[in-house]
Amino acid sequence: MVAAAQKIIISGYYGFRNSGDEAVLQSILNALRKQSEAAGITLTPVVLSIDPEWTTAAYGVESVHRMKLGEVRKAISESAGLISGGGSLLQDVTSSKTIPYYLAIIKLAQWMGKPTFIYAQGIGPVNRKLFHPLIKSIFRKCAYVSVRDEQSRLLLQSMGLDKGTIDVVPDPVMGLTLPEDIRTETHEPSSGNAHVHDSDIPNLQTEPYTVGISVRFWEQSRKELDALAEGLVKVSAELPLHLRFLPFHHSADNEASRYVMQKLGQGVEEHGGTVSICEDALHPQQMLREVGQCQALIGMRLHSLIYAAGRRVPLMGVSYDPKIDHFLERISCRPVGSTAALEGDMVAAGLLELLKSGEAWKREREPLIASLVEEAEAPARQVAQYFRRKG
Repeated sequence: MVAAAQKIIISGYYGFRNSGDEAVLQSILNALRKQSEAAGITLTPVVLSIDPEWTTAAYGVESVHRMKLGEVRKAISESAGLISGGGSLLQDVTSSKTIPYYLAIIKLAQWMGKPTFIYAQGIGPVNRKLFHPLIKSIFRKCAYVSVRDEQSRLLLQSMGLDKGTIDVVPDPVMGLTLPEDIRTETHEPSSGNAHVHDSDIPNLQTEPYTVGISVRFWEQSRKELDALAEGLVKVSAELPLHLRFLPFHHSADNEASRYVMQKLGQGVEEHGGTVSICEDALHPQQMLREVGQCQALIGMRLHSLIYAAGRRVPLMGVSYDPKIDHFLERISCRPVGSTAALEGDMVAAGLLELLKSGEAWKREREPLIASLVEEAEAPARQVAQYFRRKG
């Protein structure tokens, strides 16, 4: 006898056209579908979104407006449980209202007696100490808690949560694939003695290297974006480049991308290079495909770096937040610099090294990346097993 379908609410920063968060949603939906099938149950997602119509059209799931309390209450009351995540939901840097909103959604589900699951969240920074006991109280009542890095677990421990109740898992997006990915030879782990054929890299004389660039506004002075532009012009004098700007958060990142493009001036074209911007990749799998076509990626957005790692594209991160450093550490990388102290020469040297030794970069990190990809569905497996046991 087949168990009846059970609705599960998914709460996160969805419907805002932020490619990173949309990728988190797509990854969670994929993992839940796969893991619930493996467990022999049916979980039907209902997503809380700022734009329910768009979310339904994009993902083919039921969606409810995240700010309409009556609709949210009704959806939760009709559900079997609630997932909160992933992404950086519990932090008070972007707004003091963010943490209260997401905690209130979890608490509402708990009041209704629904099991709640924290799904691969990045916790912090939480600068307002008054939030600490609230997070502790609500998380202690969750059926399952997972975070995407060890630093998040340490922060939760400092709030009084038991380390043993917190799983550290990869960001869900590490498991994101393209429809055409069954498992192509391109992404099979390289053997240790494999050598690079001339056809594996762009021809240094005629074929440009495609470099993906994901930027955002951060410093008021824009000095980090100025330094990035300076470094890119220096590299273009040595290697033919196609600079492909990839805005992850529309429309703010489009503006930031165009700022850097303006700063490049004619510097890249003068050396035979080209510059373009991708403004129509609103679905995460479209952006994932764009990233996969690059020979290297420079990213400020966390999920641009995660996309690149997942597609085995050599990457270079610019740090504006500890979450960037935490992810880079997991794949044995360090940021090329921080937004507060980025230098054009460092950008140029780092990018030249990536482009010239890209295959070695991939070989060295393949075991780390493959492990993260494999572990990315662990929270979905836990959720599915929970409902299987309850069934």
